[in-house]
Amino acid sequence: MGPAARPRRPRRRPELSILLTVLGIVAFFVGLLASIAFHEYGHFFWARKFGMRVPQFMVGFGPTLFSRRRGETEYGVKAIPLGGYIRIVGMIPPAEEGESKRATRMRTFIAEVRGQALDDVLPSDAGRVFYAKPWWQRVIVMSAGPLHNLVLALLFFTVTLTAIGTNVITTQLDTVPACVVPAGAQSLAVAEEQDRDVCGIPIVTTGPDAGQVCEEGSAGCAEPVPSPAARAGLRPGDTIVAIDGQQVDPTAHDSWTVVQQAIRGSADQPLALTVERDGERRDLTVTPIENVVATDDGEGTMTAGYLGVSPVFGFARQSPADLPGYFGMVVSQSVQRLVEIPERIPQLFRAAFLGEERDVNGPIGVVGVGRISGEVFAIQEFSGAEKLSFFLSLLASVNLVLFLFNLLPIYPLDGGHVAGALYEKVRAVVARWRGRPDPGPFDIARLMPVAYVVAGLFIALSGLLLVADLVNPITLR
Repeated sequence: MGPAARPRRPRRRPELSILLTVLGIVAFFVGLLASIAFHEYGHFFWARKFGMRVPQFMVGFGPTLFSRRRGETEYGVKAIPLGGYIRIVGMIPPAEEGESKRATRMRTFIAEVRGQALDDVLPSDAGRVFYAKPWWQRVIVMSAGPLHNLVLALLFFTVTLTAIGTNVITTQLDTVPACVVPAGAQSLAVAEEQDRDVCGIPIVTTGPDAGQVCEEGSAGCAEPVPSPAARAGLRPGDTIVAIDGQQVDPTAHDSWTVVQQAIRGSADQPLALTVERDGERRDLTVTPIENVVATDDGEGTMTAGYLGVSPVFGFARQSPADLPGYFGMVVSQSVQRLVEIPERIPQLFRAAFLGEERDVNGPIGVVGVGRISGEVFAIQEFSGAEKLSFFLSLLASVNLVLFLFNLLPIYPLDGGHVAGALYEKVRAVVARWRGRPDPGPFDIARLMPVAYVVAGLFIALSGLLLVADLVNPITLR
């Protein structure tokens, strides 16, 4: 008999990869437009319910691609899918009595904006204008859009986690290194270059030069010590099911984090592990040692307890009971990313125009997210369930960011209108306490200069993100 035939590797079809990439990008932008439309429908539904006149409902900005009038409202789609709007009559109230008539550039500008807004008001609109409605109705109308995004985020995350599944770091052990080597040690690169066992390369064990390759026999130089995991008898394939008596679900989204935190906080202290091996449970005691390990974000190192294991990555459905914890974690991370945007802009500029490597934890625009969506669809190693899970997670994250961003108390964002209505109510209450008449609607026209500055900054950031996403994109590979 001749030699056994080698199994053929599936040939990649470039045309199929391109088609899937385009499909992923189109699917993302359709999902984004649907999310924007649902956001605007939140404003629209409550505005109409409270009797406000809404002459326009538009998804997108720029030139109109399609529109149709039904009743008193024009519905349409515009060319740039970066937002949307509904136009409610009377968003800006008339000038307050006693307002100064002295002409200044700012007052002239505000008067022009006010005039343009009031031009929409018809004689038949008495009682239907936005500013004439009670403060609480205006709060509901302006909050409804972001809250619709929150509903979509919750829906997409719930479907993804409980019905489809999500990528998780399991508590099954993938590797158990034989020795302890500090993160970033010079010997790691030497071992890779020379195809040697890293455990046989002497390194400096302590001090600022820890991890540097050295000559055995010199002061502070020795071969790496055996890893605590190997000493305790842990093996690849073992699954940790309990740590210090606390049961852990091997495929829960946060179980490896629980294990990792317990190890890092137990330097030189015994730690009881229960592992499952070949269908049987075994109790082991390990003692993590102090070592230099990588931080969770991968951007640096720190000194913490070290065991010497790495986990298997998996894909699994989660329990509905895990949703609150998972969603809380995602909200916390999203808030942190929004807060970090100003400090990450210089790096984004250098990546866009000076060729610096793109920060994978930095901000990314809708073009970049759409590109990642296309990349996910084209990766053959991903199953259909993994692609759908990643896609819905992207849409959920986008909707969560839209919710958080739009509720910022800055005009012209929805949160700015909400803050204005709340301020108006507080001002009225204080006036009543003092025995003074109600000051009336808050004149949000006075914030128009702020609105133009905020809009200018947003346009500048969007342009910077567009350039960076085109010339120096973040990719999964």
